[in-house]
Amino acid sequence: MPIEWWQNKVIPYADTDEEPAELEELEIELLLEAIRRRSGFDFHNYLHSSLRRRIRNRMTQDKLPTVTSLLNRVLHEEGFLDKLLEDFSIKVTEMFRDPEFFLSFRKHVAPILREKKELRIWHAGCATGEEVYSMAILLQEEGLLERSTIYATDMSKDAIAMAKKGRFPLKRMQAYTKNYLQAGGTREFSAYYDTDHSYAYFHDQIKKQMMFARHNLATDGSINEFHVILCRNVLIYFNPELQNRVHGILTDSLAKGGFLALGSKESFISSHKSQFIEFMPDERIFRKLPVED
Repeated sequence: MPIEWWQNKVIPYADTDEEPAELEELEIELLLEAIRRRSGFDFHNYLHSSLRRRIRNRMTQDKLPTVTSLLNRVLHEEGFLDKLLEDFSIKVTEMFRDPEFFLSFRKHVAPILREKKELRIWHAGCATGEEVYSMAILLQEEGLLERSTIYATDMSKDAIAMAKKGRFPLKRMQAYTKNYLQAGGTREFSAYYDTDHSYAYFHDQIKKQMMFARHNLATDGSINEFHVILCRNVLIYFNPELQNRVHGILTDSLAKGGFLALGSKESFISSHKSQFIEFMPDERIFRKLPVED
């Protein structure tokens, strides 16, 4: 039988002897393996419930009846794999997201960072960069930006390209301004950007200390030794095995006495927890041992 037979034939779930959920899970496993082999991105240890939603959304948009038909396009249609990878990338973010976190960082972490002659900060999983610019503004107001280098990484090349521009929809600025003020902002928020009829463009003075690059927490390793690492609202999409791996990367990438910030619903569930103290537990800010005062 020619190998092309299965590539063009759509078999609805209801026409098989297997339970639809079991068949779909098998198809998803085959899809993830194809993605890994074709792109190097390994999603096997992402939460399947999250991946399934994104897969089904792509199927709905492209009117595909089965995951197998989606797999066929990944294997044979130029550019479709990149489209699906962008679907898998998490881009839910906003400026000064969780203002209480930024306020706590400003009050309790920034004074300790002033003791450093230079600062290296890593935003792991930065999405389209809103929180990177938020941190840069905070550091500017605390007199720390000039001595800082902010490394911002994400698995999505489109997200990185957008983050580099420092251009955000003008319609979001009202909500971002409210977040900024609740986070302890000390200036007029509009002083940091120019506008046209559609977008806010953040000033080069804020952008100049930033370095953006593509990095995949699921497969890549440590990239430097940092004084601060922010990996907020990323780990919730990973299963425990991948969370443990990423905890190891973050721990190895952090200088002793350095700060690690996780999302509001995230915590250590691995052996790496013993290397940290809960510096600001309510805001999920941890500090790596040993702490040198």
